[in-house]
Amino acid sequence: MDQAPGSPQGPGEQSPSPAQSLPVCYRHPGRETGVRCTRCERPICPECMVSASVGFQCPDCVRGGSGTGHAPSASTPRTLAGGTIAADPRLLTKILIGINLAVFIAVQIRPSLLDSLVLIGQWPPAPWMPTEGVAEGQWYRLVTSMFAHEAIWHIAFNMLSLWWLGGPLEQALGRIRYFALYMVSGLAGSALTYLLAAPGSASLGASGAIFGLFGATAVLMRRLNYDLRPVLALLAINLIFTFTWTNIAWEAHIGGLVAGVIVGYAMVHAPRERRTLVQYGTCAAVLVVVIGITLIRTAQLV
Repeated sequence: MDQAPGSPQGPGEQSPSPAQSLPVCYRHPGRETGVRCTRCERPICPECMVSASVGFQCPDCVRGGSGTGHAPSASTPRTLAGGTIAADPRLLTKILIGINLAVFIAVQIRPSLLDSLVLIGQWPPAPWMPTEGVAEGQWYRLVTSMFAHEAIWHIAFNMLSLWWLGGPLEQALGRIRYFALYMVSGLAGSALTYLLAAPGSASLGASGAIFGLFGATAVLMRRLNYDLRPVLALLAINLIFTFTWTNIAWEAHIGGLVAGVIVGYAMVHAPRERRTLVQYGTCAAVLVVVIGITLIRTAQLV
């Protein structure tokens, strides 16, 4: 417990220096530290640090309990973004991978199913023929295209990226916030593709959401003062492929990346007293932009 200014000193205690700025470990009050638990954000010293996939955790959070004698605000361990800690920190990532694989298998069994899932603005473009696409009211394609893949290399690359990026993010943000990040990023990628791509071109894949996870990962690593060079190098390589390979919807990648950075920043930098409002308010704002883009493009095509 911190000592109030002017209060009597106990035996062996020293007055805090006016210049002292570092907090002290919650388990060892005499030890200053600049590291905090990524779950409950309590300061922890090197002896109390337990290495995790994202940052360090305190012993109480690792055990799944809160310990005793702590302030009420720290009684329930939370993720870095304020989410609920789950027993399986990768459960939602596994479910998302399972959905993508299930859709892929269904498409292999019934290839014609893909025509109803891909993102397409308007097809055929000739006004005298029956048309379909987002411009014709099939807004669901903005979502279904996020889970559709046709080539084995495409889904393999995306699912490996989802596993590598998604697990640590799910643990750091919590399931609900992680799911919001994934869906908002994917929808932003779909909306930008709908706006800029040719109306009759078909787009599919989880790449928009994956690039959103890339952006959020960079923000999270910056928040934890990690070395950003590995993730930035990998992102740069992916962007090179995006703009040099043919048949790649670069619009989905850029839209997802921008949304991921925005939502990710709100998730990990929101002030604690207004954390939920800022986090979900940012998600809602991005979704409003997605809807606005969709309406603008639809007005151009119909």
